[in-house]
Amino acid sequence: MPYSLFGGGNAVSVSVDLNADVGESFGAYRLGRDEDIMTCITSANIACGLHAGDPSVMQETVALAARHGVAVGAHPGYPDLQGFGRRDLTMSPVEIKNCVIYQVGALLGFCRAAGVVLSHVKPHGAMYNRAARDPAVALAVAEAVKAVDPGLVLLGLAGSESVKAARAVGLRGKGEVFADRAYNPDGSLVHRARPGALIEEPRVVARRAVRMVTEGRVASVTGEDVQVIADTICLHGDHPRAVEFARLVRSALVEAGVEVRPFV
Repeated sequence: MPYSLFGGGNAVSVSVDLNADVGESFGAYRLGRDEDIMTCITSANIACGLHAGDPSVMQETVALAARHGVAVGAHPGYPDLQGFGRRDLTMSPVEIKNCVIYQVGALLGFCRAAGVVLSHVKPHGAMYNRAARDPAVALAVAEAVKAVDPGLVLLGLAGSESVKAARAVGLRGKGEVFADRAYNPDGSLVHRARPGALIEEPRVVARRAVRMVTEGRVASVTGEDVQVIADTICLHGDHPRAVEFARLVRSALVEAGVEVRPFV
């Protein structure tokens, strides 16, 4: 029976997408358990070569997602291999727009070569966080995605400038939530460098995921609830316990009556 948001009467069917950032290996360096995480998710965000990944890894990851029936998305970031795209580079909106077009276009090429549809775009790391709070950067990213293909979905932090910009330019903007990240009271993510920014207990992560989807709320670090619209939940593929987290989150969602499926 579908989960009822109203505690009785006519049940309201709830669904959510599960995504992970994948394809982050580079040359001889391997990162993440992509093969295993693909069995748990419904959408894959594939690194496009500037913050992580390389042409061969991109091709292999597109093929891997296709084998598992997982929707394929581009995961562009700042040109910062050494910093894994987590350093906030000083780039103008025009530079950011061109950087995103370059990366999304590259993955689109691999998708077309494999006969796979590119469904969405999700910025990575520092670019993602900057776009969430900076309207000019959010607009640059949204315009870049639209320039490549106006049919693409743009993922952004739920309630952020990213989602607003996507919809402003005519894209479908989807709100993303993080069950394994701590939230500030304003709905932003606690910086990774701060204690408690990453939630390590799998069952806590699973409970948070269910509450985000079924209640549209998550507890902040101060104890206040933050309202969120959870179109998709990010599961970090580079976490040492990523597969355990993903399986437990998916199981908990299904047990709560939530349908897990791609948003496209």
